[in-house]
Amino acid sequence: MNELIDPRSRNWAIAAVIVGVLLFLGLELIEEPELTPLQLALELISIVPVVMTSVGVALLFRVTSRQRDENLQVLRDLELARIQGQRWRTDSRALLDGLGAAIETQFSRWNLTEAEREVALLLLKGLSSKEIAQVRAVSERTVREQARSIYSKAGLTGRTALSAFFLEDLLAPIGGPQ
Repeated sequence: MNELIDPRSRNWAIAAVIVGVLLFLGLELIEEPELTPLQLALELISIVPVVMTSVGVALLFRVTSRQRDENLQVLRDLELARIQGQRWRTDSRALLDGLGAAIETQFSRWNLTEAEREVALLLLKGLSSKEIAQVRAVSERTVREQARSIYSKAGLTGRTALSAFFLEDLLAPIGGPQ
């Protein structure tokens, strides 16, 4: 519960309890000045829970309000991210379509079969041999053989080289743009 209540609110609550108790005790002393210390202690025992409950309710409203504000901010941030993501997808659609066409053209140059094209795309997407086998409803051994055939036809050494073949020129050089 401490993480929900900031130090300022905690200090306010403590001060409110002290002031509330003193106020009620003061009113009791004004109303009945002849109270004995025992009666005053009993009054204190009956006043403290009422004051603490009242302060607790006020604190609960404050925490709830803060959480509501935080939730609204998260919703606004989420909506902004959704809009930005949609804008990125819209802006990059032509580029992604062009990349897809370029990949298909390269697959044709390598004379990949339809099955090899599908496996190559799934490899580029980062799927494991086991995952590709499940997606294509074939054995892992078949996927590994098709992958070896792809690498052989492309003159590449493996999955990393296949990904690098298509990604190398898309990424900015390490030294930044020149």
